[in-house]
Amino acid sequence: MNITELKSKRKVLVSIAYEPAVVDKGYSNHTLYVNVSDNRFEIKPVSRQMKELMTGGRGFDLWLLWHATNKDTQWDSPENEICISGGPLCGTPSFPGSGKCIAATISPLTGTFIDSNVGGHFGPLLKFSGFDAIEIQGKADRDVIIVVNSEKKTLSIEAAEDLPTDSHVLAEVLTDMYAENDKDRQNMSIVSAGSGSDHSRMGCLNVSFWDWRKNTARLKQAGRGGVGSVFRNKKIKAIVAKTPPKRAKWVIQERWEQPQRN
Repeated sequence: MNITELKSKRKVLVSIAYEPAVVDKGYSNHTLYVNVSDNRFEIKPVSRQMKELMTGGRGFDLWLLWHATNKDTQWDSPENEICISGGPLCGTPSFPGSGKCIAATISPLTGTFIDSNVGGHFGPLLKFSGFDAIEIQGKADRDVIIVVNSEKKTLSIEAAEDLPTDSHVLAEVLTDMYAENDKDRQNMSIVSAGSGSDHSRMGCLNVSFWDWRKNTARLKQAGRGGVGSVFRNKKIKAIVAKTPPKRAKWVIQERWEQPQRN
């Protein structure tokens, strides 16, 4: 695909400036609310009660989902949310599995809360962008992309026109679209759901990381509960998280360039 042409066709529906919070003791102390029905962003504080009672990615997801929905909320209701959080250890390479995050929603398979853990780099890059969690509500009237760009200090929703459907292709294309150069590809992660999520209730979320050894975007899956089906029901094509190199240093140096020990 012609990346230059795709860039020229980008249509920003809404964009706001923000100042990324600094992570302190595992928390940025902010969550990001996105409503794709009315293209609205809201940055919410993380309370002490939230940290003490609902510690971790699953806990934060449950807290946000509980306060956003009610007993009548169905999986395809506009008020149903997709929540993604990585917990206080997310992005700390000293701990195994700290690159993972938890995606949660009301499941189209069970009709109740479901969570699924997933690898890739979205959790850490969201944390380094200043957010302990993201919650997405509403339904868009067309396919959209949510972009969290802490390098430019902007939050935006863009129309997703002329973009590929399959996640493995879409991750490559969006990485190339938003990267300033080859090395910059390591500083972003794409969350998407493929065409299977449009036609089933068991769709997966796909979360990318840039494999510099293979020079390609690779994917990890949140495969439980049909969270990808909820993602596509809301007409979200992808979420892009991009962080400056100094914030994403763990990805480039700590995780991938660490010398192998015998």
